[in-house]
Amino acid sequence: MHNEPLAYRMRPRNLNEVIGQQHIVGKDTALYKMIHNGHVPSMLLYGEPGIGKTSIAYAIAGSSKLPFFALNATSAGKKDVEQIVSEARIAGKVLLFLDEIHRFNKLQQDTLLPHVENGSIVLIGATTENPFHDVNPAIRSRCGEILQLKRHTQDDIEQLVDNALNDAERGLGKENIAITNEQITKIAIASNGDARKALTLLESIFYASDEVDGQAIVEDHIIEHLSKRIGVYGDKGGSHFYNLLSALQKSVRGSDTNAAIYYLAHLLENGDLIAVCRRLLVMAYEDIGLANPAVGAHVYAATESAKTLGLPEARIPLASAVIEMCLSPKSNSAYSALDAATAAIHEGKTGDIPPHLRDAHYAGAQVLGHVGYQYPHDYPIGTFGGWVKQEYLPEKLANIEFYKPVLAGEEKRMAGIYDKLKTFKKEK
Repeated sequence: MHNEPLAYRMRPRNLNEVIGQQHIVGKDTALYKMIHNGHVPSMLLYGEPGIGKTSIAYAIAGSSKLPFFALNATSAGKKDVEQIVSEARIAGKVLLFLDEIHRFNKLQQDTLLPHVENGSIVLIGATTENPFHDVNPAIRSRCGEILQLKRHTQDDIEQLVDNALNDAERGLGKENIAITNEQITKIAIASNGDARKALTLLESIFYASDEVDGQAIVEDHIIEHLSKRIGVYGDKGGSHFYNLLSALQKSVRGSDTNAAIYYLAHLLENGDLIAVCRRLLVMAYEDIGLANPAVGAHVYAATESAKTLGLPEARIPLASAVIEMCLSPKSNSAYSALDAATAAIHEGKTGDIPPHLRDAHYAGAQVLGHVGYQYPHDYPIGTFGGWVKQEYLPEKLANIEFYKPVLAGEEKRMAGIYDKLKTFKKEK
């Protein structure tokens, strides 16, 4: 019986054994050709857990002739790094795989970076976080390539599982297991593109299966029981979590109810209810805005209800809010107008506040010329209320327009009023 987990034992031993990620290490890629020609460049591997970062590093090591060392930045200390540097001095060049590289501290960097720069240490860093956000620029600048890995396809996972079932040396090939192609497909679907989870699930299923006449009989209910939460991934505050928030907002903005509900479900499975509520509230004003002003109040009520209820019941008001936003008319005109005004200020488009708009609630205001303001409520106009022609912007900015209405939903009515008021301003 093996002591190491199945996922560990089934790591590819060279690039030709890598399944998936062919856009990075396929035989036609520049990286594959470089390595087989004896040149291994420093690089960063970026992607979610279980999609092959560590496997690719070990496969590169197996395809190269360089001494190979592996460290994890969360636990490695200065002495570990110094040991690698010493090995590099002896061997001339070594290959270092550094997992969780975004946690690399300054002391480790100061020890290692000169040797990466002079080529005595070839660095392969792996991270689940966006390297442009979380990896130190000094590390990034010394890595020639930043390679983003993709989730494995269902076919990739099925092939991995099949390989593990048939490999007598490292896998379960010596075991007598009764498993159908349909059950292998179920494992592949449940793993959600994560090779490590697929092989871990397969191993758990094998040990949980009843043995009949020396054969392990895999049953569907065992697969279903063990794979309930296997597709969920996304650390709170991590890159993938923010990618999920981004995907939710863009799906709502694009009026795709099914995608929006999918991303909402994924976010809620990760458990950060407050972050989800905050993003939904922003979306109500950023993407729905004046086209349906009532949505802001509806979403606020839904998010407050969700926080009061807590999970799992919180999903009920949040689902209603997301569907309503998806199917609501949309406008970003209000905050776009504010951004345009902010940009104008930063560009130096400023001026003095007109005297008649300045504070006049004190003795001496008239002496300073703070006079001439006309009170709009004293000038009723139709059913609109009060309006009077006077200048509100600084003289330098007179007639500038920041607001550009979107003719959608309730804003279409507002746009009509806006245009009418503009004609009143132009009248002598």
